[in-house]
Amino acid sequence: MTGLMQASGSSVRRLTRGLSDGSKTCKAIPDRGTVVREVKIVKAVGLACLLVMSACAPKAPAHIADTIFHGGPIVTVNQKQPEVSALAVRDGNIIAVGESADILKSHAGETTKVIDLKGRTLMPGFVEPHVHISFTAMAENIAVNLANFTLPYDTLDTILGKLRAAKNSLPEGSWIVGFGVDPSRTSPPMAELTADLLDTVSTTNPIFVINQSCHIAYVNHKALELAGISDSTPDPGNGGVYVKDAKGRLTGKLIEPPSYAAFAKKMTPSSPEAIQNAYTKTIHSMAATGVTTSAEIAMGGVLPVEQEHAMVEELTHQPKFPIRIRGYLWGVSLPEGFSAIKPGEGDDMFRMIGVKYISDGSTQGLTAALHDPYHYPPGTSNRGTLDWEDEKIYNASKPFFDQGWQLSLHANGDRAVEQTLNLYSRLLQGEANPASRRLRIEHFTVTTEKQIDRAASLGIVPSMTIGHVGFWGEVFHNHVLGHERAERIDPTGSLTKRGVRFSFHSDSPVSPVGPLRYISTGTSRLWQKPPRKVLGKEQRLAVDQAIRAVTLDAAYAMFLEDRVGSLEPGKWADLVILEKNPRTMDGDKIAEIKVLETWLQGERVFLADQGQ
Repeated sequence: MTGLMQASGSSVRRLTRGLSDGSKTCKAIPDRGTVVREVKIVKAVGLACLLVMSACAPKAPAHIADTIFHGGPIVTVNQKQPEVSALAVRDGNIIAVGESADILKSHAGETTKVIDLKGRTLMPGFVEPHVHISFTAMAENIAVNLANFTLPYDTLDTILGKLRAAKNSLPEGSWIVGFGVDPSRTSPPMAELTADLLDTVSTTNPIFVINQSCHIAYVNHKALELAGISDSTPDPGNGGVYVKDAKGRLTGKLIEPPSYAAFAKKMTPSSPEAIQNAYTKTIHSMAATGVTTSAEIAMGGVLPVEQEHAMVEELTHQPKFPIRIRGYLWGVSLPEGFSAIKPGEGDDMFRMIGVKYISDGSTQGLTAALHDPYHYPPGTSNRGTLDWEDEKIYNASKPFFDQGWQLSLHANGDRAVEQTLNLYSRLLQGEANPASRRLRIEHFTVTTEKQIDRAASLGIVPSMTIGHVGFWGEVFHNHVLGHERAERIDPTGSLTKRGVRFSFHSDSPVSPVGPLRYISTGTSRLWQKPPRKVLGKEQRLAVDQAIRAVTLDAAYAMFLEDRVGSLEPGKWADLVILEKNPRTMDGDKIAEIKVLETWLQGERVFLADQGQ
């Protein structure tokens, strides 16, 4: 594409130079073929002239807007000016916010497009700081999608039925790859797949099903056979476990991604075209939720890192790509001394900024590292496990920290949070301004007040899967963690008291993308399963604080607060238009608000009535 543009530019320059010199091409007409060629040249010259004249045409004065929005509440996420009634955009940037009469008088011109919101609400585009975009694309559009975030919950029978239906459309002997089973949201609670159960679907098709948490998977005996995993195979390390029963026999359950590798090597990879199409589909579905900026939190987790980087770089620079991407390398996928991609490499649409590591597993999967044992099953001594020894995670992450990368560590359990805080404290020694590094802790699910104090002192930026409260709150409270710890998950109230900036995310495909739902859960703290109850009353947020967690403070987590996250002059015109104003609604109802339009840098990229 670049070469074509360069060639076209050269042709225009040659044509316009010829025109200004007085072209001689039409003075002699030797034959019809020449006539056709010369007519084409003349047409091209004419087009070039139009392009040149258009480029030279006088522009409207700098204060005249391309677009003005008015006629409805405009939520700025700027504490000095929380709501206004008009906003002006020029060249993709916000040039003014204020009252309608003033903005229209000062910034409307003959060419200005004036959009009447008709009572609808305009807000900053939402910022999603933790999504596995490539993995979501595969899970939702290529694998058998078994995820269920509605009621009633699935049973093992309904899950197996979905897999049997998928088998019927596949060739004999091909892999059946599924995603989204969740024992913590299955009836009865914590019912799990096994190799024996999966064998009832097929003994000739290898089956590989990833748990909703992404930290656990299930395989049948055919898959174990093809992968060369037997009862005597040692665990792969870095948290990876081939689970065995009391007699030392493989159950078909796998813990942590390192245990998946032997199976992935035997699967036929999807074509580049299929992956790109799936990625594009997922990106547009995210834009339909109002997201205009997103992290890719583990680049290299699905495809080889340089291949995935090249794919995202190409896609983000295609016309009408609707979301800005900030990339994080997946640390365990990088060879020692990796330097092919530099921190800060990229542009406004796609820039690499961080490196991500995983320190423990899933809270609902009973693998997150806790100080005290889980409550399920009763009497268990299981506290989960750390994926890394202290010195190993330090040695792995320090070279990237020294290169200037932002570090992002997944830590669900309080024991993993403690290890991460110790690591960050060690890395930040000698830093004049530790907060400037904006080191991130992902999920920050089970914590103590002392850990929150430490996070504040180190300038840590926590990002929480607030769906833990909504989708999993009941199981955490009644089965997994018990009352005291469950009440404190995602400790947003405690963080707010200490002035810590934090964000909400989906961790998609772990939970579905939906910033309005995050706001709703952050303010209400109601769990989904009836009878619905408030989980952690003291951790509830005011609506403006919850909005910041998906706009300005989420932008801060990715070093973008100067360009996105609030509606202020000088920032990009990344916008979302909502059916209603979340600031005036009951918190539990905010999730029901419809996203009507999404705009990126002053151009509409999603319209609810017509799709993308």
